[in-house]
Amino acid sequence: MELIVYLAGQIHDNWREEIVSKAREVKLPLKFVGPQTNHDRSDDIGEDILGKQPNNLYRDDAASSINNFRTQVLLQKADIVIALFGEKYKQWNTAMDVSAAITMNKPTIIIRPEVLIHPLKELSNKANVTVETIEQAIEVLAYIYE
Repeated sequence: MELIVYLAGQIHDNWREEIVSKAREVKLPLKFVGPQTNHDRSDDIGEDILGKQPNNLYRDDAASSINNFRTQVLLQKADIVIALFGEKYKQWNTAMDVSAAITMNKPTIIIRPEVLIHPLKELSNKANVTVETIEQAIEVLAYIYE
């Protein structure tokens, strides 16, 4: 049984590749999807499709509507959502994606370091599982197949 896993979270490091690699190491039948990780593509998509916008407000609005559409489609198709909150970057998009997943009643795993226990306490309380490491998230996924 192949499951689709949406990987919500920061796009500025390789945590997604790490999850995919670790899942393959233990031979989990998973397909991974997620947000557009090419930052320039994500920022430019509105103008790429709709044409030049009059200012940055409209440019961001055009891009965000298309990015939100993409995210909604992929979240709805996902069987599981994993959201990684790191310490380095602001996590507004991650919080929005995991909140949407929880609202859609998607089984959700949050990965967050100990220092983010307090700021993420409400989200952690609503998620199915909260862990501190990628390895722990992989163990949770592997448990499905036992």
